[in-house]
Amino acid sequence: MILWILFALFLFIVIPIIYINKIIVLSNRIDNAWSQIDVQLKKRADLVPNLVSTVKGYMKHERKVIEMVAKAREEMMKAGGDLKSMAKAEKQLSAALKTIFALAENYPKLKANENFKLLQEQLESIENKVAYARQFYNDSVLEYNNMVTTIPGVWFVGFTGKPKTREYFEVQEIERKPVKVDFE
Repeated sequence: MILWILFALFLFIVIPIIYINKIIVLSNRIDNAWSQIDVQLKKRADLVPNLVSTVKGYMKHERKVIEMVAKAREEMMKAGGDLKSMAKAEKQLSAALKTIFALAENYPKLKANENFKLLQEQLESIENKVAYARQFYNDSVLEYNNMVTTIPGVWFVGFTGKPKTREYFEVQEIERKPVKVDFE
């Protein structure tokens, strides 16, 4: 009889505590992963003004591209912590930077400029970190969503006050298309 009571206690107290704690830990991991993406995007946004000022001297007639980068950076800074706004702004900035690097191919002196090379290397490094942070974030969201949408996690998510599912950081269709460079 005592064995059955201990089994019932384990079943109705210990297992829910384990699952509730796991859901909270996974949710915290997602929040941390988002913070890591935010840090890398901020670093990239901080490098953009230096890149633009280096490029300006070489690309005087490419004003439209420079304005596009500046606008995309501004949108990135305004996005705040909203996942959808941040993702949209991040995509715009990525596309703008790709355009600048594509245009740089036509300016041999710019490509040879040490500041430009250094900034390009730093941006490349940050892009790699952003890609890794996005992957970690999405992996964390997958693990969380699997936990809270399957049995027994689905029974316990309501007790945590955490969302039923979390959103992925998805690539927008614009990132899937090649960068169009117009020299008119």
